[in-house]
Amino acid sequence: MAAPADEARRVFRDTFGGDPEIGVFSPGRVNLIGEHTDYNAGFVLPMALPLITVIVGSRRDDGKICLVTTAEGADKPHKVEFETPSKDHPLVPGTPKWANYSKGVIQHYRAGPVPGFNAVIATSVPLGGGLSSSASLEVATYTFLQQLCPDDGDVVQKALACQKAEHTFPGVPCGIMDQFIAVMGKEGHALLIDCRSLEATPFPLTDPKLSVLITNSNVRHELTGSEYSTRRKQCEEAARALNKESLRDATTEELEAKKENLNAVCYRRARHVITEIERTAKAAQALEKGDYKLFGKLMVESHNSLRYDYEVSCPELDELVSIALEIPGVYGSRMTGGGFGGCTVTLLETSVAEQAKQKIQVKDCTIRYRNCFCNLITQQYYLSH
Repeated sequence: MAAPADEARRVFRDTFGGDPEIGVFSPGRVNLIGEHTDYNAGFVLPMALPLITVIVGSRRDDGKICLVTTAEGADKPHKVEFETPSKDHPLVPGTPKWANYSKGVIQHYRAGPVPGFNAVIATSVPLGGGLSSSASLEVATYTFLQQLCPDDGDVVQKALACQKAEHTFPGVPCGIMDQFIAVMGKEGHALLIDCRSLEATPFPLTDPKLSVLITNSNVRHELTGSEYSTRRKQCEEAARALNKESLRDATTEELEAKKENLNAVCYRRARHVITEIERTAKAAQALEKGDYKLFGKLMVESHNSLRYDYEVSCPELDELVSIALEIPGVYGSRMTGGGFGGCTVTLLETSVAEQAKQKIQVKDCTIRYRNCFCNLITQQYYLSH
């Protein structure tokens, strides 16, 4: 497969003639720990990936915007054209679905007016893989617009505008983690993000003895479905029952003391979130101390909580985690992303990384999966953005 930038430029020349004047990118991300905590004002610990979304394009003067995607997994048509937004004629969600992520950003862009333009989107972030292809596209779109009509450069507001775009156009009530790490990702570091204050603390991941392995189950998730929204509503219901603004403010002791105030499902959802926030804070401390065994233990606890209490895992993810944990030198493994498919993330010794990659590919592909990919991320491959 061609690199996204090369593919985007080629398709632009074929579609519009000539070379694009602007080129930008935004990374995908993997969340090491802290799942479904961002919309509960908790902590998350993601890192940016060398999987990117690229947008190339040029201005046009007729007040129209034309977007083309090269992603084979995107719904059709892969080319869409619409008028630039105005106060009297704002953009609205529509089809194809993939275009809504960019349209939402265009509508909520913080400067302007946005001029017409042609653009081609290419990505190496797998769609529906739990590696934040949507936020990568949103942040790339915003960055592209900054080249056309610059805003004030506020990076936090940039992330918030992209989050608002996802809430209002695709209709996904996501937290802030994905957009924030796409904007703020730092080379060679994971970021501990406080999703209440939006403070971010970098934690180095430059130990040459440590590697991260990402494995795709090839089960594509769709967060635009009802399950994601349902989980968020259940958390809000649990917070109300505990008389808290959010589950960030609750403790396990308070949850147990008021267990009778919650139905069984909301109790399990709250138990996951409260314990996951605690695990994420402990994991960041473990990473800082180089205690990878403790970090791995917390990853496994996180996966089990997501599997049994939050119920967002699936048999394929559970199997991949189980396979990884059988391999000597693996510290921990868990599902990553929203769930219902997507990827697992595994922390392991660099000395066994290639061996682990080969074993997972051979074993899982003979059991269930075809054309699965394992992406090995070592310290020299981190992206800065």
